[in-house]
Amino acid sequence: METIYGNLQGLKSSQLKQLQRLYHQRVPSDRLTTPEFAQRLAAISTDIKQPLCTYINRRGQVIRVGVGTVSQTKIPPLELPRYGAERLSGIRCIATQLKSETPKESALTAMAIQRLDALVVLTVTESGFERRGGGATGYVKETYLAHLVPRTEQGVQNLDDRPQPSGAELGWSVSPPMSVDMLTKQDFLDLVEGLESEFRREFVAQQVDADQDRVLIVGLMTDGSTQERFEDGLAEIARLVETAGGEVLQTMRQKRSRPHPQTVVGAGKVQEIALTVQTLGANLVVFDRDLSPAQIRNIELQTGVRVVDRTEVILDIFAQRAQSRAGKLQVELAQLEYMLPRLTGRGQAMSRLGGGIGTRGPGETKLETERRAIQRRITRLQQEVNQLQAHRSRLRQRRQRQEVPTIAVVGYTNAGKSTLLNTLTNAEVYTADQLFATLDPTTRRLPIANAVTGEPIEILLTDTVGFIHELPPPLVDSFRATLEEVTEADALLHLVDLSHPAWQNHIRSVMTILSEMPVTPGPILVAFNKIDQVDSETLALARDEFPQAVFISASERFGLETLRQKLAQLVHYALNP
Repeated sequence: METIYGNLQGLKSSQLKQLQRLYHQRVPSDRLTTPEFAQRLAAISTDIKQPLCTYINRRGQVIRVGVGTVSQTKIPPLELPRYGAERLSGIRCIATQLKSETPKESALTAMAIQRLDALVVLTVTESGFERRGGGATGYVKETYLAHLVPRTEQGVQNLDDRPQPSGAELGWSVSPPMSVDMLTKQDFLDLVEGLESEFRREFVAQQVDADQDRVLIVGLMTDGSTQERFEDGLAEIARLVETAGGEVLQTMRQKRSRPHPQTVVGAGKVQEIALTVQTLGANLVVFDRDLSPAQIRNIELQTGVRVVDRTEVILDIFAQRAQSRAGKLQVELAQLEYMLPRLTGRGQAMSRLGGGIGTRGPGETKLETERRAIQRRITRLQQEVNQLQAHRSRLRQRRQRQEVPTIAVVGYTNAGKSTLLNTLTNAEVYTADQLFATLDPTTRRLPIANAVTGEPIEILLTDTVGFIHELPPPLVDSFRATLEEVTEADALLHLVDLSHPAWQNHIRSVMTILSEMPVTPGPILVAFNKIDQVDSETLALARDEFPQAVFISASERFGLETLRQKLAQLVHYALNP
């Protein structure tokens, strides 16, 4: 039985049968519509006193009939048969409207989101023909033809002299009102082939590495956040996306008192996101916050592309960076713990658990089998992480028996911890101007002079995983074996990137994470790095706020002798409080 979509309330069975018969109609593949088909739509629309939309493929078959406007009856992006920035969807929409007006922006936006070949709007009036036995059958007073135009044609006015929609790079062209006869004489295939060749040319011009995701970032500012903190967060998520290997095409912002429970940003903004995804040819949407599994599903259904949150981006970076067996182990554990509650509804292949007719029987559903396998794997990985903790604990005890003081270098990600370790100890730890360039803790010996006697002594310097604002809970749990290096150290060297605009927020984030450690860390020395890249005002502000801090440049080797002296004093204080 053919499905009729949209608002069917109040329709008689005879009217529903009329709508279902539309599925048996055929339109010539080289014509937008025919006078007979247009008249039939006008008659039904007048009879039900509602707008009507029919969606037709390039073979001329009616594939969807909906009662309501174009925006109310649109095809969900995931159900469209063709999809891609270089082509149209292969579907045109013939819609009726009961008022004489140019197509509304909501209808044109729905056209753009679906990447329709064309949108034909028929203005229907009751005056005109009469049925046998009396009563108006409805008649097409005028028609409008709308279609998308590639970005290369931007700046051109619509044919009815209306300006292109502000904020949308993907424009559309709307014809002036014309008769049905004039509309039906237009060569539809010629129009579509011309448009698709333009889209293809533009797509090739903007195409990037096939392995690189084209990303649209979405940020939500709520009542509890300041403008400065919000913009810092957006800049950080952009850096995270680039570190993960994506290309940021655009950042969208919205201000709400609190996140929308279903879609985070609200229905109108989701429509705007869907349109922007089509406009830019994005294949991934990244949010600047954590999303619930239901929110991800809802947004994906309406945009037609993958949606990920901040935690998933960080987990992806960790998966790329993990080199040692211990690092890979901890990353896999974090990913599985993140994935487990998000299994439901992921992909059509996953069957759902039910509790009614047709759902009972022997065996497990695929979803339950998958969940059980992941749960077993998590249990096994947690045991291995516990063994890793025990192994690291034995190494620390051996160092403590040798009475070698240890200092853990902590700090926000990309503060320069690995560069400092390399400079001080001639280590060969991987360094790059990236977030989370190193994950695995590295320990090296550093000779310094005793703070009291001046005799040469050795300390152990440990490079740790970088911190980040609101470090995702799965990572904190999985990396507890690594983070124990921080709690078990005699003292901490807190390295701060002074060249970063949000260096004060970075300090607060690191101190918050340290305060949440199960064991209170030892005394802390603050060291400001990259002083060769900052102005005198920033330097003066940092000296004023942190008079006991040391100021260095690890890459340029500034202030390293002073740092060694301060480290000697720190060790002396830690061992003799």
